This record gives sequence, C-alpha cells and structure tokens, in this order.
Amino acid sequence: MRSAVLCGAAGSMVFTALVASPAGSNTSSDTRGASAEMRGTAVAATRAAAAGIHFGACPKEENLPGHIKCGTVSVPLDYADPDGKQIELTVSRVQATGRVEAADNSPAEGDRDGSTDGEKGRSTEGERKGTGPGKSAPVARQGALVFNPGGPGASGMYFPMAGGMPEWRRIAAAYDLVGYAPRGVGRSAPLSCQAPEQFVHAPTQAPTHPSDAYKKQRIAEAKAYAQGCARRAGSALRHYTTLDNARDLDVLRAALGESKLTFVGASYGTYIGAVYATLFPSHVRRMVFDSAVDPDPRQIWYRNNLDQSLAFEQRWEDFRTWVARHDSTYHLGTTPEAVQLSYKKVEAELARRPAGGKVGPGQLHAAYLKVGYYDDYWPMRAAALTEFLNGDPQPLIGQAAPYPQVAGEEENSAAVYTAVQCNDAPWPTDWAAWDRDTTRLARVAPFTTWDNAWMNLPCAYWTAPRQQPVDVGTAEGALPPTLILAAERDAATPYKGAQELQLRLPGSVLVTERGAGTHGIGGGANQCVNGYLDAYLLAGRLPALRATCAPHAEPKPLALRSGSSGAERAD
Repeated sequence: MRSAVLCGAAGSMVFTALVASPAGSNTSSDTRGASAEMRGTAVAATRAAAAGIHFGACPKEENLPGHIKCGTVSVPLDYADPDGKQIELTVSRVQATGRVEAADNSPAEGDRDGSTDGEKGRSTEGERKGTGPGKSAPVARQGALVFNPGGPGASGMYFPMAGGMPEWRRIAAAYDLVGYAPRGVGRSAPLSCQAPEQFVHAPTQAPTHPSDAYKKQRIAEAKAYAQGCARRAGSALRHYTTLDNARDLDVLRAALGESKLTFVGASYGTYIGAVYATLFPSHVRRMVFDSAVDPDPRQIWYRNNLDQSLAFEQRWEDFRTWVARHDSTYHLGTTPEAVQLSYKKVEAELARRPAGGKVGPGQLHAAYLKVGYYDDYWPMRAAALTEFLNGDPQPLIGQAAPYPQVAGEEENSAAVYTAVQCNDAPWPTDWAAWDRDTTRLARVAPFTTWDNAWMNLPCAYWTAPRQQPVDVGTAEGALPPTLILAAERDAATPYKGAQELQLRLPGSVLVTERGAGTHGIGGGANQCVNGYLDAYLLAGRLPALRATCAPHAEPKPLALRSGSSGAERAD
C-alpha cells in the first residue's frame, strides 16, 4: 500500500544491476545496456546544471503561499535516449532564512531528551560552533535540502512550508528547502489509469474473508486497471520506475547548482535515496532515510507488502489497546478484543446502510487504516466510532467520506504508485499464488491483508516490461556517513527494513524511537529524534553506530462532541 508521510508527520558513479536478465515472460530484456542510461543521466545533469531552475510565482493549482517559489527541471523520459522526449518536473523552494533565534543558535545535541546513547558522536564536514546569545544570529547557508515524502505517488511540493514549523526552523535557516513532484505526480508529466470519479466510487465493501464471487470481481477490476494504465500511458509507462526517480534526483541536484546532494527521504523516499546512493555515492553530501523501506531485492515489492500487512495488524492492536485504556471516555470496551467488536458492529451497520450514502465498509477501513500510520488520528477515530454508536454518524462521515474535489489527485497518486511498484520488480502472475499467500496471512492479520492485496493485484496482469530490483549497497568508504530514522513499531515500513538498510550502507547510523509506531519521525513530536536530525544536517555529527530515543507521548483522548456518557458497547 502507499506509504507517504507528511512533513514532520502530527525528504565517482557506481552502477549496480540497473537492468538484469529476464526473470519471467514479461521481464525487461532490454539489451541497450544500463550504461547508456548512466551516460544519459550525465548528459541530462550537465544540461540541467547549465540551465538551472528559474524560480517564480507558483501556479494557483499548487495552493502554496506566496513566499514559496516554483520552477521546473527538464529530464529525459528515457535516460537511454537523453536527446529524445523530455518531461518537466515541478519544483518548489524557499531560500534559507540565514538566521535563527538565540535560543536555537548552538549546534544540536543528538543525545538529549530520552536518548540512551550518551556518545557525543563523530563529526563530518561542516561542524560549527554556536554564535552566542542575542535576539537572532546569522547562519551560514549550507546549500539546498531536497525532500521526497514517499508513496510512490506523493508530491513533495508542500515541503518548503516546513520552514515555518519550530521543529524545522534551525534547518530552514541553513538550507534552501526544496520540494518536488516526481515524474508522473501532479503536474510532472501526470500519469492516469482510470477516470477519477471511477477511482473514488463509494460506498464499497471490504470483506476480511472474501467469497469466491468477490475475488472474481476484484480480479476483473485489477485486469481492467492494468489495461487502463497501459492504454492511457502507452509506451511511456515503462519509464515510471524507482531507477528513473533516482536519475531524476541527480538531474535535480545539478539544476539546483549543487555538486553534492543533501537529501531527506521518507517512506518510499528512502528507497529512492538508497538507489541513488548505490548509483551515485560520490554525489552524496548528507542523506537521511526516515522510515526505511526494506531494500533487499527479494523483498521488492511483493514480500514487502505481505510484511506490511502483518505489521499493520500489530499497529491496529496498539490503537485498540489505547482506546480500551481510555474506556471512560470512549466506552467502546475495556479490552482490545471488545474494541474490535465495537468496530465490527459499526462495519456491519455500514454494510447494511452506508452512512450518508457514501461511507461503507471500504471507506471505513480506509479511514481507520490511518491509525496505523499516525497516532495523531487515534482520538478522532475513536470518537467517531463512539458518536456513530450513539446515533450521530456525522463525525464518521466527515472523516471517512470521499472528497470529489481531490479525486483527480488521489487517482493520479494511485496510478503512479501502481506503475512504479509493478515496473520495479517481478510479481507473481498466477492468481493461485496471491490467493494462497493472502488467505494464509489473513488468518493471523485480517485487518488490511486483503485490501493490500487488491491494491497491488494489477501487478499480476501488468503488460509493461518489469525490471530486476537494484541490489542496494555501497563499498566501505564509498558513501559519506548517512542517518537512518525508524520507529520500532512502524507498520508502513516495518523496522527490519531499517536494519537491513544499515547493513547495506557502511557508515550509516540507525536512530530508533523505541516502542513507537509513527510513520515518518523526523521533524515530528520526538525531540530526541529531532536532536539527532539537527546535529547531522547542521553539523554533520552522528553517534558511533546506533542510538535509541524514548517514545513520544501518546495522544490524549478527545472529548466527545455529543457529550454522551457512553455508547452501546458490542461486548
């Protein structure tokens, strides 16, 4: 499933396995050679460095404040043919402020506020001393900081707005904050696979143990969706890949006038960063991987999605445990099992009579899936269940009903997600394999296993050539020290992915928020994590190998709108 994060959620050439030999009947057997694509990247980067980016007022459709400026960078659709068709990627930027408040003008300490690692760490380039007291102090510009929020299919155009948040203010003083929409996303050569109104059709069902008839229906829909992607995109479809995203990132680096890249990638953005580091290790200045995708080629992407479904089950239980602990507020049950019964009661009622004619079990599930990403959602989602059982469906409708005004954006995001995942790697093409694996997993992890399978099933019927995943990794000393951030109970990118990435990138450091599960933790609620992020980006300082932070505080319960003393329990 898609796993993008909101900013602060409350980022010598080496070639390795760009294109491998065929692994199936429709796996790419392109013999032009990946070296041609590397040469094409160098050509495109040289051109971009000469052209630069002309920043001006952002188009109205970006819905960005006036102090943020926008521009475009031209990249080849096909890097093996850099003189062929070009596409434009949209870019946003706010320039470094150059000043910080006196309270914030000393180098960040990474071992404070709950850290169990007391080392002062090691320094890389650029460590600076504080400038002393005063109302504000000048800060030297360190270049552009590029952010990718993940997805695949998410836009980072909003990222420069992070500079106004307290958690990012010190970083915004030293760096131009740069966001962009990857190829296919938003106005960057947008990809579409079906009509937006068809994509957001509601209400829908979401059976945790689907019947054979329902399975046949979803297979037909997956085939139609894959055909729609091929029909609408044509021959361009094969060029929506992680490899192309990494090459685009190098062209963007050059267009920004940076000899080396400073990058923060979150969620799927960490995989783009990992592939970039593998291809262009000498082009990396500093790199942060926030909530890391497991880069093991055997995991991309089919097995990663199975692992994700299992992790969401654990996080779903975390939510229900929290609700049960606050039963005096929500009255949904005093145990996780009782809260589950209350949820299933709401689901059954919506199957009989969709709320507002728009919210059925499918919309309910999509809304409550977000509690697995961010615990900020816990109070409002729990309150909506209670209010519904008390006879007021409006909070649930407000939180779960589709918004037609963003249907185009959501369809576009899903199209890019599907194209990248299906193109990146081989997938099982036999429905029996999907049915076997999903049925088995759903017995122990029923919450989102089947919905996750349906989302990815078009990859079984994909007609574009498939690649072999990049074997992410660098030689010892080839890559500057990098920082990996991970929450121990993250569902969207399970923790073992961060551990695997650290093994593959010598010199990388892993900072863990233990006992927590928020997806995307940099610049968020945990000041210990933010200390490590600041110390690295501002001063190049890292702990020796790994460090841990205590979990951020759990959310407080939300008072019910109705003021009712209790809902009718399902236990």
